[in-house]
Order: sequence, then C-alpha cells, then structure tokens
Amino acid sequence: MTKDFLLDEIDKQILAIVQNDARISNVALAEKIHLSPPAALTRLKRLETRGYIRQYCALLDYERVGFDLLAFVHVTLRMHQPEEVEHFRAAIREMPQVLECYFVTGEYDYLLKVVVRNRQDLERFLVDTLTPAPGVGRIHTNIVFSEVKATTALNLE
Repeated sequence: MTKDFLLDEIDKQILAIVQNDARISNVALAEKIHLSPPAALTRLKRLETRGYIRQYCALLDYERVGFDLLAFVHVTLRMHQPEEVEHFRAAIREMPQVLECYFVTGEYDYLLKVVVRNRQDLERFLVDTLTPAPGVGRIHTNIVFSEVKATTALNLE
C-alpha cells in the first residue's frame, strides 16, 4: 500500500457503502456516488489494490449457528523470547475457537476473542487447547453476557 494515496470524498463514500453492504452491485454503487459504473468500478478496484479493502465477508450470527458463548481470554506468556512468542502465535492461528487475537499492553500480553457452543466447550478449550499451548503462563477469562455494540464499520469522517 502506498502511503501517499489520499482518500477523497468519493473514495470515503465508496468505503462507507461497501462496509455496510459488500454485496452491492456496481450499478447500485455508481448510482449512490453519482458516477458511471465503469468509473465506480475503477475506483473500487483501486481501493482494493491499494489495500484499503482487505476482504469481503459474511458476518454470521453466533447464536443462530449454535455458538452460544462468547468470551474474552487474557493470556500472559511465561517468557518473552522471540521463538516462544512465535510458537504461541502460530498455535493461536490454528485454534478455530479464536476469532481474534491481539498483542496488547498492560497486565496481560494477549487478548483473545473466543466463541464456543457452551460452558463445557469453553472449559475444554481452556484446559485442553489453550493451557498447553506453547509459552502460556497465565489465563484470565471474561464471559460475555450480552453485546452492547458490535460493528465492523469504520467512521471515515
């Protein structure tokens, strides 16, 4: 991605629209931004090529597909040697229960967003999968009771 590419208002409009409706047709997108379909497609492709759009996806409702428990798990590593850190990160990438993983500041080293079917699945994940992962020293888990706000859309204002 080039650093000197500045987003103009039309680019911001395109990004705002596709964040909320990634399946919008090119014709509908062009109408919304008041450009011809070829011009709209050119701009959209440029935004993709330059890395402003990482991917398109469908966001599933966890509960409707049978995952009733969302948790945030804080992990502290035993040691912070580069090799051990990379082994931990590689192990996390292979765990389907982990939706997101962040290296963070503060009391813990990593914050994981984990989704499982129920309490028993969470226990199995924590005891059988996460605890024996390379480098894990300490785990602290928060179970989510309800989502107050969840969005993937960035405010480009």
